[in-house]
Amino acid sequence: MNILKKSIPHVVAVIIFLIITLVYFSPILDGKRIDQHDILQANGAAKEIADYRAETGKEALWTNSMFGGMPAYQISVQYPNNWTMYIQNLLSLGIPSPAYMIFVALLGFYIMLLCFKVNPWLSITGAIAYGLSTYFLIIIGAGHNTKMRALAYLPPIIGGLYLAYGRRKIWLGLVVTCIALALQIRANHFQITYYTAIIVLIFMIFELVRIIKDKQYANFIKASAAMIVAVALAVGVNITNLLLTAEYTPYSTRGQSELTSDQDDKTTGLDKSYILNDYSYGISETMDLFIPYFAGGPISIDAARKSTLYDVLVKNGMPRNEALYSARMTYWGGQDRGTAGPVYVGAVMVFLFVLGLFVIKGPIKWWLVTATILSILLAWGKHFYFFSDLFIDYFPLYNKFRTVSMILVIAEFTIPLLGILAVNELLGNRLTAPEKQKAIKYSFFIAGGIALFFMLLPGLFFSFETASDANYPDWLIAAFQDTRKSVMRADSFRSLFFVAASAAVLWFSVRGKLKLAPACALLAALILVDLWAVDKRYLNNDKFVKAKDANTIQPSPVDLAILQDKSLDYRVMNATVSTFNDATTSFFHKSIGGYHGAKMKRYQELIEHQIANNNMKVLDMLNTKCFIVPGNQNQPVPMPNPNALGNAWPVSSIKWVDNADEEIAALTDFDPSEEAVVDIRFKPVLEGFTAKYDSTAAIELISYEPNHLVYQYQSAEPQLVVFSEIFYDKGWNAFVDDAPASHIRSNYVLRAMVVPAGTHKVEFRFHPESYFRGEKIALVFSIAICFLILGVIGIEWYNRKKEAA
Repeated sequence: MNILKKSIPHVVAVIIFLIITLVYFSPILDGKRIDQHDILQANGAAKEIADYRAETGKEALWTNSMFGGMPAYQISVQYPNNWTMYIQNLLSLGIPSPAYMIFVALLGFYIMLLCFKVNPWLSITGAIAYGLSTYFLIIIGAGHNTKMRALAYLPPIIGGLYLAYGRRKIWLGLVVTCIALALQIRANHFQITYYTAIIVLIFMIFELVRIIKDKQYANFIKASAAMIVAVALAVGVNITNLLLTAEYTPYSTRGQSELTSDQDDKTTGLDKSYILNDYSYGISETMDLFIPYFAGGPISIDAARKSTLYDVLVKNGMPRNEALYSARMTYWGGQDRGTAGPVYVGAVMVFLFVLGLFVIKGPIKWWLVTATILSILLAWGKHFYFFSDLFIDYFPLYNKFRTVSMILVIAEFTIPLLGILAVNELLGNRLTAPEKQKAIKYSFFIAGGIALFFMLLPGLFFSFETASDANYPDWLIAAFQDTRKSVMRADSFRSLFFVAASAAVLWFSVRGKLKLAPACALLAALILVDLWAVDKRYLNNDKFVKAKDANTIQPSPVDLAILQDKSLDYRVMNATVSTFNDATTSFFHKSIGGYHGAKMKRYQELIEHQIANNNMKVLDMLNTKCFIVPGNQNQPVPMPNPNALGNAWPVSSIKWVDNADEEIAALTDFDPSEEAVVDIRFKPVLEGFTAKYDSTAAIELISYEPNHLVYQYQSAEPQLVVFSEIFYDKGWNAFVDDAPASHIRSNYVLRAMVVPAGTHKVEFRFHPESYFRGEKIALVFSIAICFLILGVIGIEWYNRKKEAA
């Protein structure tokens, strides 16, 4: 009976989270789904892989449908020996994707707050604050599903950490951290896992300082040992993906370039300009955490109709629909490529965070405050270049990631955590009534004062101008500025209201006018209304479409025309889309373009140095058999390329180069049908071979699978054959008549090999040992995690029984 009574808040919590999720995503109950840009692109990128899996039941591990060919590791690979997939399926309760991710985020933050010994009813309030953070709904609308899954598992990782160190429940902390971390790594968004590690690192620094000060080493050592085991198990069960990713990273855009140009911009990972330029959060834009449209955004249609900008545009002859669209776009922040919406954590939660500065004492406060400040400073990117440059150059792995504004997910976690811990402290008995009242007043004056200031004097510090405004006449700039100012003023008033309302709830509560449960319910309602209304600005029912239309790619007449060519393997370049930022072409064809954040480094350099300069010889060697170009009235039409060199061809000469700079430059003016450009480091492989062209030599692709290519070859002389396939020596193996053969890289990105005289079968098989070895290891760790879960359940049951006795 006691167990049932204690479980009531948890059951209620799950029901509330389920209701919130299903109501917010209510169109899914009618069979609708969200049309997500990145999922549409992912479907195009993964089509060849998915088809091969469906036909054979095996993993291709490679696809030729994007960028001439690349590993499938960061596109679509299944790891059947990672059994944590069953835990994820259980946690999702059968809720369709992506709605279940919000449910899991709500549940994860709730579990974490319980680990911090927060009252269950207040934990529900905190979960709502985290799970409905505006950024989460924005990224779901965009299709960043892996990112959202990783964020959903962040809180229980920290909860397990605190169980082990703060509450000395080492076994329970071990299993919670292990499962949550394993699920986060499985989500396959390493940037979020990296940010999670930063949160953990800062926690450990403050915890270590506390331990040294108090000289309580025993539990720290035990808890640390448990966390090492948790990390080892989480890594072990995901080892296949981690091994493959580690193996591929040096070859990807996240690896170091061999080119020596622009050294000031180069790092051991991404270029600094690529990391910082597009998505550095504006310094003033940070106020979006508290005031949702502080730096503008896509305002509602009704608000746009009432704006000065709309009136001015209509009066000056712009059609009303166009004027309405322009009037809605009020963003003036610091991100060069704009933003889909703000990282808004809620006016209530920012007020509670300020409250936490007064009522929370000790290392927990300084841990969360430090992490918050660090995330804000790093999110500024190029606007605080010295600090970002320091991290890019010296902080391990930081230069592997771009979109620096994403690090604000740390603040999205720390702000509600400190805020809820503050309320938990305020509603407890450790502080005196005067201390509580003073903290509420000071917090209200700070948070409310900021909102009031920007409501009354929005133009005191800001001009509300953007760089692009210089292209417009003065009368239009003035209209832009007035509308942006009005948007800030309106949302400042909105934040002031929620600060005042939440302060009133706490004030009446500490004065004994409100009991715990009603106070928590009122705070939860305020947070829910605050975040829900802003979330709906970005992800609302208008974003849902019929399931059959969601994220689907339909063939166009030009696609159908090209598909009439039944050749086994050839490539297409689609010039009617953003070729190298669009994967829809890959749904039907093998494309020289695509959409991926970790394409192969050398291929990206080939794009920048040769393809972008319309080097047709390079397109020929990539076997670009057809171009899709704009025709009459900009309708796409196919344009055959008769000079495409096919799948493979012998060459009569070799041009040796000393380094990558010479290799990429040599492609500017060469004939790939006659010559192969080869780095001198491959000279030992070709020792004793002299290129001698045989006009009768022939090679033909006779069998195609994404991971297995078979050619029929015939020549009277040994030939150096160039293959129109991307070179990647971490898995691709060459064979002649089933005997292993050496192959090299040529023409910067392609494969080449010497084939002896005669008639032979030539093969390339993709068999990365890391995958098959990793799956064996993952199976062992999956079994180990199962035993750990059962063991901890047994230990907890025994301890509770012992306590009851």
